[in-house]
Amino acid sequence: MRHVSYSAARANLASTMDEVVNDRMPTIITRQNGNNCILMSYDEFTSLEETARLYRPPANTKHLLRSLEQINNGQLQERDLQDE
Repeated sequence: MRHVSYSAARANLASTMDEVVNDRMPTIITRQNGNNCILMSYDEFTSLEETARLYRPPANTKHLLRSLEQINNGQLQERDLQDE
């Protein structure tokens, strides 16, 4: 993850934002008082929020982890999508 000082981020805000969006890489903005912040693209933020929402209910987490285990063990079933 990139680190940039508050002063550098402020002086180059547009280019810093472009790098964050284009590289899909959050940037830590460091401050002298140690209360750092993260600058991330809106798309990355919404993706992170969606993942957190999916894993929040324990039953959903259990189901998702079981599904991933089945995929990793090659236990896949192909299905045709049909118009409903």
